[in-house]
Amino acid sequence: MIRKLSDQYRHEDSDLSSYAVHNLSTRGRRHKEEPHPFRTDFQRDRDRILHSRSFRRLEYKTQVFLNGTGDHLRTRLTHTIEVAAISRTMARALYLNEDLSETIALAHDLGHTPFGHSGERAMNTLMKNHGGFDHNLQALRVIDELEQKYPEFDGLNLTWEVRTGLIKHRGKNMEFDGKRLPPMPFIEAQIADVADDLTYYGHDVDDGLDAGLISEEMLDGLEIWRMAVEKASSRASRGSKERIRSFTIRCLIDMMVGNVILNSDKNIESAKVQGPDDAQNLKQPVIAFEPLFEKKTIALREFLYHNVYFCEDVNKVNAEVVEKMRSLFKAYVENPSLMGRFAKTRLNKVGVERAVTDYMAGMTDRFAQLEYARCCR
Repeated sequence: MIRKLSDQYRHEDSDLSSYAVHNLSTRGRRHKEEPHPFRTDFQRDRDRILHSRSFRRLEYKTQVFLNGTGDHLRTRLTHTIEVAAISRTMARALYLNEDLSETIALAHDLGHTPFGHSGERAMNTLMKNHGGFDHNLQALRVIDELEQKYPEFDGLNLTWEVRTGLIKHRGKNMEFDGKRLPPMPFIEAQIADVADDLTYYGHDVDDGLDAGLISEEMLDGLEIWRMAVEKASSRASRGSKERIRSFTIRCLIDMMVGNVILNSDKNIESAKVQGPDDAQNLKQPVIAFEPLFEKKTIALREFLYHNVYFCEDVNKVNAEVVEKMRSLFKAYVENPSLMGRFAKTRLNKVGVERAVTDYMAGMTDRFAQLEYARCCR
C-alpha cells in the first residue's frame, strides 16, 4: 500500500488544528512546479534545504567557539539540527505543521557568515553604506538567488510560507514580492524562532561548561539553573559529576520547551485564534515563554553574553577573525578577480560590495582562513 499525496492532505485535515498552515493552502512558489506524487510542498522544501551546499557548509561554521577548537562543541550545523528537532516537538504538541516548522528551522541560519556573530557584526559594519547585512535576510538571498540547483531559475524555489517564515523583523507595511506582510509571522515560523533562542540558551551553557569558561558554581546564581538542578536531582541521585551535569542541561532544555508549549496554548486560546491569518495579525507573537519564566531566561541570556559570548578569551579570538574579515573584504572589493567564478558573474547584477558580501557570507571558517592567507599576505 502506498501513502499517496491525497492521503497526506487528508491526514492534515483530520490531525492539524484550524490555525495550522496546511499544504493545500500554500501561496505556492515563484516558479510554478508540478506536485510531487509522494511528498508535500513543505516536505520538498525541507529536502531541498538538506541537499543544498549552503546547508552542508554549516558544519564548518562557528556557532560560538571557533570551528575546530573542540570535537564536542557545537557548530552552526549541530545547532541547526537541534533547533529543527525542538521545532518539531513544539509543533506536534500544538497540532501545527511539523514539516513547515522544521523546514524554517533548517533554513534559518543559511545566511550566517563564517566566525559566528562576530563575523556577522563585522560584515554589517563593512556594508553600512551599502544596505547593511542581516543573516536572516541573507538566508533569503541564499534560497532565492545563490543556490544553483535548477536550469530554469536561480535559487531553490521554495514556498512562500518558508520564505516569509525567515523574515523575523518586520517593519510597518513591509512588503515582500509586492505583497504586504502582516506584522507577525504565522505560528509555525514563530515556533522556529523561539526554538532557536531556547536551543542556544541550553547548548551554550553546555559548551561554556565544557570549554571551562563558566562553572556550575557561577550558574548557581541563576534561578532557572537552580530549577533545572532541582528537577535533575529528583530523578538522578547517583552518577558521575559529568553525567549529572549533562542530565541537568537536558532538564533545563526540557523545562524551557514545556513552558513554551503550555503558555503558547493558553495564548492561542485567549487570542481566539481560529485560522493561520489570525495569529499573523496580532500585535504580539502567540508562541512565547510565560512572562515570569521569560525573565528567568533573559537572566540566563545576559549571563551567557557576559561570561561566554563576550568574555576575554573569546573576544581575543573574535578580534583576530574580524580583522581578517575586513582585510579580505577590502582585497576582494579592490580586486574582484580574486573571487570564485560564480561570484564574479554577479558583479554587474548586484554591485561589487554585495557580490563580495554574498561570497564571503557563504564561506566556512576554514575557507575564509585559507582565502585570507592567499589574498591578504
